[in-house]
Amino acid sequence: MSDFARSFLTLLFNAAVGAADPAKIVAANLPSRPRGRTVVVGAGKGAAQLARAFEDLWDGPLDGTVVTRYGHGVACERIEVIEAGHPVPDASGLAAAARLIQRVAGLGPDDLVVALICGGGSALLPAPPPGFTLDDEVGLGKALLASGAPIAAMNTIRKHFSRIKGGRLAAAAHPAKVVSLIVSDIPGDDPAQVASGPTVPDGSTPEDALALADCYRIGLPTPVRAYLAGAVADGPMPGADGFARDEARVIASAANSLEAAAAAARQRGVDAAILSDAVEGEAREVAKVHAALAREVALRGRPFARPVVLLSGGETTVTVTGAGRGGRNTEFLLSLAAGIDGIAGISALAADTDGVDGTQDNAGAFADGTTVARLRAAGLDPRALLANNDAWTAFHALGDLFVPGPTGTNVNDLRAILIR
Repeated sequence: MSDFARSFLTLLFNAAVGAADPAKIVAANLPSRPRGRTVVVGAGKGAAQLARAFEDLWDGPLDGTVVTRYGHGVACERIEVIEAGHPVPDASGLAAAARLIQRVAGLGPDDLVVALICGGGSALLPAPPPGFTLDDEVGLGKALLASGAPIAAMNTIRKHFSRIKGGRLAAAAHPAKVVSLIVSDIPGDDPAQVASGPTVPDGSTPEDALALADCYRIGLPTPVRAYLAGAVADGPMPGADGFARDEARVIASAANSLEAAAAAARQRGVDAAILSDAVEGEAREVAKVHAALAREVALRGRPFARPVVLLSGGETTVTVTGAGRGGRNTEFLLSLAAGIDGIAGISALAADTDGVDGTQDNAGAFADGTTVARLRAAGLDPRALLANNDAWTAFHALGDLFVPGPTGTNVNDLRAILIR
């Protein structure tokens, strides 16, 4: 890949992340000061950065606790920051969930709870129902991650096996007012789905959760399935008592970040086409569609004239059948590379805006029309790597991993395909 393409695509990633800068988005959405206490709670891969921005901007006393992924914490003066396991929940997350519930207990109607919620909060807030253990929630999480189901389906299931998700944290805070400032990583930006909605109720039921598990053939652990089959819907529903005063504001999203990336491209003389901010589906299959469109532009100049960058957001999924390493963005790119093999002038970046794709330290990777040939020259079989869900190994071997480090925000994935 040319130096120009790599730097150009990196610039677009930085523009997308910059549009969700915590200081900027929190400053534009500060709630009014209450007569009573202000308590901050939060969860997600960007929760610590949101917390620091909030305490820097807040004109008044406050305290609170937020939980974020290991390595994503930043120092705060008045807000406690706990780091925990992601994507697999751990004991630190279990303690953090209990701490958040403790923080909001006993508040009155003059108090304010500010909930800083962003992607990753589902795994960071394990709180299984009474009688179940952390191991039960870990088993559920692993089954969901391997299923290839859409994130909204996974989060619907999660919130019915929890004492904190599905609006339960806000219910514990009432009669205090709860204002949720939400950075959305969910296609469609439903606030009740981000981090499985700890402060926002929805109308789903345990029966809905089981139906989704069956629809997507998710192998739920036997104890979890038995619990959902016998569970009574005890979570708060929309319109429940206490929620009338609450507010849920989506303060950053993939749509805003894609617009920022498009503007950055146009400032440098390259047109931009936003395909969608809500792309879902199996990563390798979504890549085939993107590759077909890129080929059409490169070879026939339609439906967009060159030069152009094709942008999309949302969250693809990976049904894990192999034993390799990778994430949805590297898997997308390895499949895309096969679809543009040998075609000059196409370069692509796919990356998670939080800075981490899967369980490795890369956000994603770069690919172009030479990727497949270079893998073969290195003695690697691209098809075998893809079949083994081992895209990380492919791009690591080529030196094409994209490693920006934790960004402090999370508006889901950015896919950018430059056609010159």
